Amino acid sequence: MLVCLMVDFGSTYTKVLAVDLDGETILGRAQAPTTIERDITIGLNCALQELSEVFDFKAEDIHRRFACSSAAGGLKIAAVGLVPDLTLKAAQRAALGAGAKILCAYGYDISGEVVQEIEGYGCDIVLLCGGTDGGNKEVILHNARKLAGSGIMCPVLVCGNRSATAEARAILESGGKLVYTAKNVLPAIDRVETGPAQEHIRNIFIEHIVKAKGLEDARRLMDRDIIPTPMASLQAAELLADGTETEAGIGSLLLVEVGGATTNIHSIENVKAVTPQTLVRGLPEPRVSRTVEGDMGIRYNARTIFEYMGDESLDAYTRLVSGAPEHVSRDEEEAGFDTALAKAAVGIATERHAGYLKNEFTAIGEVSIQYGKNLLDVQNVIGTGGIFKYGREPGAVIGAALFSENAPWSLRPRSPKAWLDCEYMMYAIGLMAQEYPDAALRVAKKYLKRIDI
Repeated sequence: MLVCLMVDFGSTYTKVLAVDLDGETILGRAQAPTTIERDITIGLNCALQELSEVFDFKAEDIHRRFACSSAAGGLKIAAVGLVPDLTLKAAQRAALGAGAKILCAYGYDISGEVVQEIEGYGCDIVLLCGGTDGGNKEVILHNARKLAGSGIMCPVLVCGNRSATAEARAILESGGKLVYTAKNVLPAIDRVETGPAQEHIRNIFIEHIVKAKGLEDARRLMDRDIIPTPMASLQAAELLADGTETEAGIGSLLLVEVGGATTNIHSIENVKAVTPQTLVRGLPEPRVSRTVEGDMGIRYNARTIFEYMGDESLDAYTRLVSGAPEHVSRDEEEAGFDTALAKAAVGIATERHAGYLKNEFTAIGEVSIQYGKNLLDVQNVIGTGGIFKYGREPGAVIGAALFSENAPWSLRPRSPKAWLDCEYMMYAIGLMAQEYPDAALRVAKKYLKRIDI
């Protein structure tokens, strides 16, 4: 038996999942509190000990070991750009696609107060962009000077106007900053190129951030570099949607990931207008996209969700769980409260992720304008996270991601198939796919649970 072991070093728990590569079956899963403050391998060994009680294995049974991490807050990025709806938005896409969490984003000339805010966030990387190639140079150079004179200690990735890249790098290095450069994320007003910046973000994560977060010892135990957990989930979503050369995928999809601190939405769907007559505005949308809603975690942000909902019956419960994010619902009433919070979080998060329609009047009459990504024809919606594994009404939570007549402008999926990740395996599928994509895809399709909504 060849066993593949996948590990997720989370902020709260270290999770492990074992797969038999020969039989393409999940052998077992376990978790233990993450011990990043001491030695992260302590929590890992506790999880492995628990796993050994689920199925009997020895160290020599483990053929390959892969890991991802969101420990110590995951990969945290600050983005500084020029126009918020253009270069700054392109930089945010690059960061999210690399598995990062955007802590703050600023456009135009940044001030000393903004620099102090960035310093206070304790980011892992600052993305400095701005201007199309050959366009505005003044703003990115001004911002480079501000950052150079700051107390920011993390690496800075310059990915803006190529005409200003060398000068911006020199300015930052004169201030003692560790600087990397990548191709412009917005080389032209109608062209977004996030791939080079994403590759640099991943390399910086591997070279510097893994060590800074106390993961170096764990890294030596693995057969590949540790990657950000959201990147592993996004790789799983792409694999499921597109398949491999020899194994068919399930088609376009929306992956809904509900957690205590954030709600993440991943979509794999071709870019298209709602109708041939619809005018599309804004930056070109990517086929593969991810958004992170940092105010939609159903524990840490329960009070924020409550304020959106305005349901007084949730007042006491949201006060409880926001102050004790480890709380597990104790009865049917609390389980119902959790379902209500998750439905609201999913509904808001998917509406933010999806595009929308707006009618505008022009010289030729009323026209339909599309902003963002059209997800109406997405074929599958997958729910992952504790609310889908342990919640009482997972179908109702997934249903909140779909098109609603109450918000007919929102281009959310109309009639997809619905699936549950009851095995908590999406991160593991993404990790496994790095070397065994066919087997990973078959395991994912075997264990996803189809439900009616």
